[in-house]
Amino acid sequence: MNTEALARLAEERVDHRFKGLPPDAAGLTVGELAAQRRDLFTGGFTTPVLALSAERLEHNLRLMETYAARHGLAFAPHGKTSMAPQLFHRQLAHGAWGITLALPHQVRVARAFGVERIFLANELVDPAALRWAAAELAADPAFRLVCYVDSVRGAELMDAALREAGATRPLDVVVELGAGEGARTGARTETECAAVADAVAAAATLRLTGVAGYEGEVPRADPERVRAWLDRLVALAASFDRAGRFADAEEIVVSAGGSAWFDAVADAFADIPELSRPVLKLLRSGAYVSHDDGHYRELTPFNRVPQEGALEPAFRLWAQVVSRPAEGQAFANAGKRDAAYDLDLPVAQAVRRDGAERPADGIAVTGLSDQHTWLATGPEADLAVGDWIGLGLSHPCTSFDKWQLIPVAEADGTVVDYVRTFF
Repeated sequence: MNTEALARLAEERVDHRFKGLPPDAAGLTVGELAAQRRDLFTGGFTTPVLALSAERLEHNLRLMETYAARHGLAFAPHGKTSMAPQLFHRQLAHGAWGITLALPHQVRVARAFGVERIFLANELVDPAALRWAAAELAADPAFRLVCYVDSVRGAELMDAALREAGATRPLDVVVELGAGEGARTGARTETECAAVADAVAAAATLRLTGVAGYEGEVPRADPERVRAWLDRLVALAASFDRAGRFADAEEIVVSAGGSAWFDAVADAFADIPELSRPVLKLLRSGAYVSHDDGHYRELTPFNRVPQEGALEPAFRLWAQVVSRPAEGQAFANAGKRDAAYDLDLPVAQAVRRDGAERPADGIAVTGLSDQHTWLATGPEADLAVGDWIGLGLSHPCTSFDKWQLIPVAEADGTVVDYVRTFF
């Protein structure tokens, strides 16, 4: 990665753009503020404030690095989860092959920070974005971009835009196999996949380099249905290879893997037969980097294979109780602008008062308004206006996007870094 671009993040000035940061830090650079090692609770941070656990973040990075290596998988974590170049850098330092992204804007962010291998898990048909990609590939021989194609028309549109742009290097594409009727994108049948591959072969600006998809979209997903779809994906790669469709590829990419079924991906990819070229078995799980206290905590494959280890939730949102209008009811000053809520509501985990922290016994989150958390309190809840309440969050993908600069705090509350996001 471009370490100079990363270093420039520390030169950005702290100001009103970044919620939760200490007002008296305005005018400092991010690097200067980090060097002060302020305490999250006594260092002037204002509520609500989202924090990443330094220890849990490092644990999760190491765990997925060793998991991928143990199962012979290359790893391109889905960067749209965080859109944080500092985390891209740490993921690459922990052995990632590259970074997966979903949109042209996200690819441009990654390229601005020097990411050299990008897997675009989407069909790219925007002419302006394709012109940019062609220029980027021409300017940097080390840059590799792989993207989905799931339709004949998509392949034709890509080819037309790249030809008009005067592309000098072919764009690597993988045929996306849909996860079934009612799933998201992807060609639904092997016959349709073959037609897409024929369209790619007819386009001089494209190079077929593999097959891919997303098993998280398998309808009514369970281990048997997910494995059946993964077996179809592996069989598709083998059939394309027998037909000579990868003649121009240096390696064959076979890719899948969200954060809920990567154990099934590892098992299925272990059964990929020997093909005519080396196979890049590419896993793309992304939510692991911060994990969560809801959706993914329930679905993580490590629940099914505990001997592999365990991810740890790394986010905590701290809000302040601002109203206790009735017995059994309280309100904190975080809401939909601050907390993920698309899959599960936040979970009350801890209460701080006068420097002491205790479990949030008898406190439950029942709803979110734009700027308020609705709390139901039982008889055992000791909660007062002014208390800080720590909330566990579900769905990292919609947690990162609400915060542009996130403190990274050690277990004792010392803030040691700040993560910049670009959504």
